[in-house]
Amino acid sequence: MIYVALLRGINVGGKNKVDMRLLKQVFEQAGMTDVVTYINSGNIIFSSDMQSKAELAGMLEKAIEAGFGLNIKVVVRNIGDFQGMMQSLPDSWTNDDNMKSDALFLWEDVDDAAVLDGLTIKPEIDRVLYVPGAILWSVDRDKAAKSGLLKLIGTDLYRKMTIRNVNTTRKIYELMLEADKRS
Repeated sequence: MIYVALLRGINVGGKNKVDMRLLKQVFEQAGMTDVVTYINSGNIIFSSDMQSKAELAGMLEKAIEAGFGLNIKVVVRNIGDFQGMMQSLPDSWTNDDNMKSDALFLWEDVDDAAVLDGLTIKPEIDRVLYVPGAILWSVDRDKAAKSGLLKLIGTDLYRKMTIRNVNTTRKIYELMLEADKRS
């Protein structure tokens, strides 16, 4: 099965520095195959025969701690999870000079459509969708400072997610599809 591991809080502001080449080695030593990293924000595409995403996440968190001395949360999604999310992600949502669009990947214990009820969403500014495993959010850049989702920063929910912009999210999916063709 093809998976992606999304690490939270590495290589941000000079903290929790992790070399991607060494991270790839840690994943391979943990038994993952066909390991590919994408940019320094902690996106690792790999193959594994394990079926439990929770078990994979736990094993990888322990491997990262052993390899780097860092207690890093890992979110694991399989190619099917990602495909479902990508089908819901509007093609018109971009991350560029005009629009900011992100995928907020949720920890298992907060992964429920009801999570939207706790968000401050300004319908005239924010475009927000829940899909299993993530919240998809888009806002026009000139209105981003007025977004209700900015109130999410620093909350308990914020600490139970890892965020990727849609350009990165689409590239991760492309790499997962390439890995699936190779397997």
